[in-house]
Amino acid sequence: MTAPRAIVLSGLGINCERETAAALTCAGARTKVLHINAFLQCPTSSLAGASLVVFPGGFSFGDRLGAGQALANRIRHRRIADGLTAHAHLVRFVSSGGFLLGICNGFQVLAKLGLVPNTHGEHVQEVALAQNASGRFENRWCHLQVAASGPAGLFSAGDQLELPVRHGEGRIVFRDSAVRTAVLDQSLNWLTYVSSHGAPTQTFPDNPNGSDLSCAGLSDRTGRVLGLMPHPEAFVTPYMHYNWPRRRRESERLEIEADGLRLFRAVLHRIPQDGASTLDGSKGIA
Repeated sequence: MTAPRAIVLSGLGINCERETAAALTCAGARTKVLHINAFLQCPTSSLAGASLVVFPGGFSFGDRLGAGQALANRIRHRRIADGLTAHAHLVRFVSSGGFLLGICNGFQVLAKLGLVPNTHGEHVQEVALAQNASGRFENRWCHLQVAASGPAGLFSAGDQLELPVRHGEGRIVFRDSAVRTAVLDQSLNWLTYVSSHGAPTQTFPDNPNGSDLSCAGLSDRTGRVLGLMPHPEAFVTPYMHYNWPRRRRESERLEIEADGLRLFRAVLHRIPQDGASTLDGSKGIA
């Protein structure tokens, strides 16, 4: 069995690429960190043989113009020698069976590129990641629940996770009621903030940013483009949990797989064996 090949983008203010690459490697991927400029110069060769492209967290372009906006603009409008934009290459990558994952700032970039939730397949921006309702940067651990249905299909129905968030602009705002309805109808709200009792919530601090629909993550209709605000790469071993000493004293099994690593394994598990985007002529994964 060949491990899926994952590309983790770096540079221009992205600062979680090493942790994300290490997490993916632990989860079973063949991982390469690639500077975003290399991708912009030659997307075809950059994506060749890849099954997954990850936009990690960080502060691309220092969040100038808004979180993720400057990087999204560069990808959407940067025209390559073949006449296509970098954005068009990402669209082709997904349509040929490739997966995209955006974490925090990476999620903001995917949203501004119209790659999530992309309810009508037009790749126009349908959601904004607005300033947190608290008006400040939030750095805290959150309880999360995976949707019982929908194209993402990552975990068992209702499975719960605990992951940290670290952002100032993470509040999901839908463009209009039609997009909100489409997200609900198509089950694209794949990850929600919940209380310690497991109920979706709009109440701070369980919902750290005030996102509509308690939304912590969105997918597109194919389930191959996933975005989330929490940082799974920040919880790859049990000892990265803020409360691990008490958990150990209370005889909890710290050898149980950490939730962040579980999430990365679940994403990779969705990629069929020997899968790669058909852009390079290899076996497809659609």
